[in-house]
Amino acid sequence: MNPRYPLWLTALAMLAFAANSVLCRLALRNDAIDPASFTGLRLLSGALMLVLIVTLRDRSMAAVWRAGSVLSASALFVYAAGFSFAYVVLDTGTGALLLFAMVQATMIGVGLVRGERLAGWQWAGLLLALAGLLLLLLPGASAPDLPSALLMLLAGMGWGIYSLRGKKASDATAETAGNFLRSLLWLLPLALVAWPLPAPQSMGLVYAILSGALASGAGYAVWYLALPSLASSTAATVQLSVPVLAALAGVLWLGEPLTGRLLLASLAILGGIALVIRGAGVSRTE
Repeated sequence: MNPRYPLWLTALAMLAFAANSVLCRLALRNDAIDPASFTGLRLLSGALMLVLIVTLRDRSMAAVWRAGSVLSASALFVYAAGFSFAYVVLDTGTGALLLFAMVQATMIGVGLVRGERLAGWQWAGLLLALAGLLLLLLPGASAPDLPSALLMLLAGMGWGIYSLRGKKASDATAETAGNFLRSLLWLLPLALVAWPLPAPQSMGLVYAILSGALASGAGYAVWYLALPSLASSTAATVQLSVPVLAALAGVLWLGEPLTGRLLLASLAILGGIALVIRGAGVSRTE
């Protein structure tokens, strides 16, 4: 394989992941669509795209029907719903940073509970990341809305659990397609809780479908194509780019402020996580 092929796939996947935050914020900040409808359309269009990809690849739906689980689909739904409702208020970069920090915290925390041990530099990185998160959430003029921040942290926990459950999947794309399909079972309870649902605007529908079909469905498929060619530490570290890309897009395209608090918190959180991830890679090679 051309060595540049995984590099381009990885870059494309990271752009897709950051685009999810941008598309969601675009749709919700101007009330083009409500968060429940955005969640439903995102999951539905993502499921259809992933099923299409797997069916074209295998010329059969059998792999999709066999893959996935109700528990993983529930974690996926918690992520998608929390993500949407949080972005009604949160800025793009702040939301992406909270999400990413909680995903990594969940995965690291589960590893510690299972008996994994951290080296000295990893503990330093973990404490640095926690300090950055506290700095971001402390009350003040530039602090994010606390209920929305907690919803995004819940979304990150859901995605972290989903990621942990999918680590051993033999066919990650089919597994994701199956889980997206099963997550649709949660849309009826969500609609009942959020009822009455306002009629979405045409651009709200477009943003939701783009988020589901391209940024989620196609984005995950591209990421799983790149993953086999990446070392674990590289795959984890490269995801540090997602909150940065989302924040830059929010500033350039949506006119969102880049505050000193967000910059400091980003450096602490992303730098701390990088120390933990890099430390894990070094300890495995010793």
